[in-house]
Amino acid sequence: MRQFNAPNDLARLRRIALAAQGLTKTKPFGSGKTGAIKAINHIGYVQLDTISVVERAHNHVLNSRIPNFKPEMTNQLLVNGDIFEYWSHAAALLPIADYRFSLPYKNAIKNGKTHWYKNPDKQMMAELLARVREEGPLRARDVECVASNKAGWWDWKPAKKALEQLYMQGDLMVNSRQGFQKSYDLKERVLPSHINTQMPTIEEFAEHLIEQQLRCQGLVSLEGITYLRRNAELRHAVKRRLDIQVSQGDLLQVQVPSNDIYLVKTNVLEQPMPRITDRLYILSPFDNCVIQRKRLKALFDFDYQIECYVPEAKRQYGYFTLPLLFRDQFIGRMDCKVHRSDKVLEIKSLHFEKHGCDTESLAQAFAESIQQFCSFQQSESVQFTNRQSQQFTQDLKPRLLDLNLECRH
Repeated sequence: MRQFNAPNDLARLRRIALAAQGLTKTKPFGSGKTGAIKAINHIGYVQLDTISVVERAHNHVLNSRIPNFKPEMTNQLLVNGDIFEYWSHAAALLPIADYRFSLPYKNAIKNGKTHWYKNPDKQMMAELLARVREEGPLRARDVECVASNKAGWWDWKPAKKALEQLYMQGDLMVNSRQGFQKSYDLKERVLPSHINTQMPTIEEFAEHLIEQQLRCQGLVSLEGITYLRRNAELRHAVKRRLDIQVSQGDLLQVQVPSNDIYLVKTNVLEQPMPRITDRLYILSPFDNCVIQRKRLKALFDFDYQIECYVPEAKRQYGYFTLPLLFRDQFIGRMDCKVHRSDKVLEIKSLHFEKHGCDTESLAQAFAESIQQFCSFQQSESVQFTNRQSQQFTQDLKPRLLDLNLECRH
């Protein structure tokens, strides 16, 4: 095992992780729809989330890596069969080539080994499946049904539950979506004919996850590879395969100052340190690079929590703070909201917590990122309502004006 405690050693690990995520180059995957396909294939999944104070998470993640990415491209990729929607550690967009690795979970639900709903209405499921087969794609809101009398957030209409059950067990697939309104169709009408549908063995699944995570994370842990997966057999298979690769010298164990242990391909450490740009990244709270909070703290010393689920009185930074990545460090967070009818991006709070960054370079990089972020949000001006970092925002405003972006007070 190798200790990585020196600043240069940690910087190398951070850059390996960022390069694997496509966050060190201007066009790591290309641009537009082609770049989006390559990005999803490389990073393995893009998480979906309903919060819309800024552009939704899946589009935000892709925009952070893909020049000329437009939100409407996501649905085009679904319709074209370049990606598919299913459950990873959460609802996600996934590479279509990885379809077969969704089958174990689907079959477990279909066979009753695990539950999406404990008592699915099989008669209604059969009726809905027949309707889709006869009439074509169906949305939940297209089905009129009397709501259940049970209380609680999960009190969905029985028809929606039946559609979700059919989707989760693999009989239906999402063939398109508008916002968060999904359209379902038969699997055989959505899935491209050339896609491998053979059930993977547990060893194949473990090998797939290890290869995927090494590719998109650079350095991995057993906990990270099986993040939020509750399949004990899969976890054991992953550990067995990792132990073999370590014993064969293909993977090296490295220990960071937090005492966490990660695995990295031996040949990666022998390569030159990845170079970085002066771009500042405004990332989604659900970005693949930050979603594993323990890893984020261990590698980047960035203690991050999304506070939309925290009572307002207990929030430290804001409702929906976005992590800020500059060079190879997370330097702060920004809470903002898009006022779509007014085409205004409101910056509600701005916190910087890393010292040693050149203020002038940071201000210029931040201004350029805000300009791009506003364009992505279809905003024409920026409104500062924060009381933090006042000197920085004063330095920032003339730069934004130079970039033809209106600043409001």
